[in-house]
Amino acid sequence: MILRLDELALELPKPKNPSANDAAAVQELMGGKFGEMSTLMNYTFQSFNFRGRDRLRPFYSLTAAIAAEEYSHIEAVSYAINLLLTGTSKRGHDPVPGPLAGAADARNTHHFIASGQASLPQDSLGRPWTGDNVFSSGNLRLDLLHNFFLECGARANKMRVYEMVTDPCARTMVGYLLVRGGLHVYAYALALEKLTGVDVKKIMPVPNLSNKMFPEAREFMKHGLHRELYTFSPNAYKEAGFIWNGQHPEDGSELVVIEGAKKGVPYPVLEEEPQLNSPGEDDFDPEMFADIAKKLGLEKDLKAYRPK
Repeated sequence: MILRLDELALELPKPKNPSANDAAAVQELMGGKFGEMSTLMNYTFQSFNFRGRDRLRPFYSLTAAIAAEEYSHIEAVSYAINLLLTGTSKRGHDPVPGPLAGAADARNTHHFIASGQASLPQDSLGRPWTGDNVFSSGNLRLDLLHNFFLECGARANKMRVYEMVTDPCARTMVGYLLVRGGLHVYAYALALEKLTGVDVKKIMPVPNLSNKMFPEAREFMKHGLHRELYTFSPNAYKEAGFIWNGQHPEDGSELVVIEGAKKGVPYPVLEEEPQLNSPGEDDFDPEMFADIAKKLGLEKDLKAYRPK
C-alpha cells in the first residue's frame, strides 16, 4: 500500500520564464521509456510479483522501498510541468478573443486540450506511457540487472533535459532526481554485487559524468540525500539495510537506511486558469460544509475555501 502524505518531496521555485515547450521537454521524465512512471511501475510490479520473498527478503525490501519513493518522483515531475505551464495562456472567461491561440504553436497541445494546462502521462512527443515499458521477469538477477540499466537510462535523460531547460524550477527538480536516482543506481549495483559477487559499481557512473557537475544536485548532496535510503514505511523494509550499507563511492560518506519517508514541504500553489475552465465551479459555496466542518473541528479550514 502507499501511505500518501500531503507534501511535496522538495521545494520548487516559481518559474522565471513559464514555457509550454519547456514543459513538453520535461514530460520525457514523466512518461518516457526511462521516465518516472516506468521506474515506479517496474519496481511496483516486481515487488508485487516477488516469489520467495521470505528467503530473499533484503532484495524484496530494497525493491519495495524504492518503488514507493518513485511515486513521489512522479509527483515532483508533475508539479514542475504544472508550474512551467502556469500562466502560459491569456487568462479570462471570454472565449471569443481566443485566449488559447498561442497554444497552437506549443509542441504538445494536449497540455491545453486534454488537461487544464497541466501534466499528462505522456513523453516529450505527447505519446502516452504504456505498460509495455514494464519488465517483471520473475528472475531476481535479471530484474535487478534490468533495474540498474533502467536507472542509468533515466539518468542520461535527466542530464539531457537539464541541458535543454534552463529555468530554475525544472533544474531544481532534475537536480533532485539526479541525486535520488543516482542512489537507486548504486543500490541496484550493490544488490547485484551481493547476489553475484560482481563489482558492478566499477562501471559507474553511467553516463560518465558526476552529479557534482550539476549545482542543484550538489546542493541536495550537501544534505546527505545521495546516501539516505528511505523505507517509506513505518515498520517494514528495514532489511534493505543488509544491502544498503558501507561507504558512498563518490565521497566515502556512510550509507544509511531511514525508517519512514523524507520530510516534505507544502505544495506549490497552482493558480486557476479560467480560460480553460480549470477548475471551474465559480458558484461553489463552502458554507454547505459548515455543519459537518463544525463536527470535524475544521471550521477554520472553511476560510481557505472562500474566494479571495
